[in-house]
Amino acid sequence: MTKDQAGKLMKMATWAAITVASTLVIAKAVAWWFSGSVAMLGSLTDSTLDLAASLVTMFAVRVALIPADDDHRFGHGKAEALAGLFQAAVMTGSAVYLILESISRIWEPVPPMRSDMIIAASGLAIALSLCLVIFQSYVVKRTGSLAIAGDHLHYKGDLLLNAAVIGSTLIAGSGFLYADGIFGLLIGGYIIFGAYDIARPAIDMLMDKEFDDSERECIFNIVMANPDVLGLHELKTRSSGRDRFIQMHIEVPGTMTVAAAHIIADEVEATLGEVYPDTEIFIHMDPPSQGSDELTVQELGKLEEFK
Repeated sequence: MTKDQAGKLMKMATWAAITVASTLVIAKAVAWWFSGSVAMLGSLTDSTLDLAASLVTMFAVRVALIPADDDHRFGHGKAEALAGLFQAAVMTGSAVYLILESISRIWEPVPPMRSDMIIAASGLAIALSLCLVIFQSYVVKRTGSLAIAGDHLHYKGDLLLNAAVIGSTLIAGSGFLYADGIFGLLIGGYIIFGAYDIARPAIDMLMDKEFDDSERECIFNIVMANPDVLGLHELKTRSSGRDRFIQMHIEVPGTMTVAAAHIIADEVEATLGEVYPDTEIFIHMDPPSQGSDELTVQELGKLEEFK
């Protein structure tokens, strides 16, 4: 898939999420207004956060897809990570508010009214969220977008969340009035855990975390499979949105001409590019040296530990 095709899919996913979230916010606001259910308030809070997060995601995706320029030589991919941190911060604040409201409702339970509206709004949310989650899952698999993946996590959790609201309404309607506040607490806890799951990969990207060990081992093996490469050191990797970067020093025979060494580097880059498409690869060539040999042994030791 080309970058243009991936960009179109990502934009379609953001518009689909905004449409679904807007519809659910209106439906749940009406249901909460007439029912007074704190569980429905939690569901409304979550959908409002989904709408805000989807709007931020749309902006982040548009920025992330802007090609590299003179001021941003490595592109704008980290806009997706910034959007993820914003989502996580807003979700955490709203979850704290919901938990406090739920504790108050447990202390002084109030029977929810218009349970029919609560069930109808939650049923609509389940149907729309299921369609959106299926589409977002397809987009994430094809593009690897961190921003869309974060949005996908919101709506995937909404399926369970809205089912919990229906369960809370039915249980409270049977006479156990504490169910509303208890389910509100559970929803608040779920939102906090969801915020953590979104923040962690966003922080990793902003901090230029290395590829995982299996990928680094794969890179090492691909490079060392070239018979003209005598060693590899200073392997560094990082991600920025959909863009990925690999840089390294390879050791080639010291008697080689610069032109011949470049041919080897081009071969290594082409081979890596087949396994890691849409990845910028930077290769520096060194002659064999004692210092380089030591680094190579260290790298080999680390990679042996991966196995």
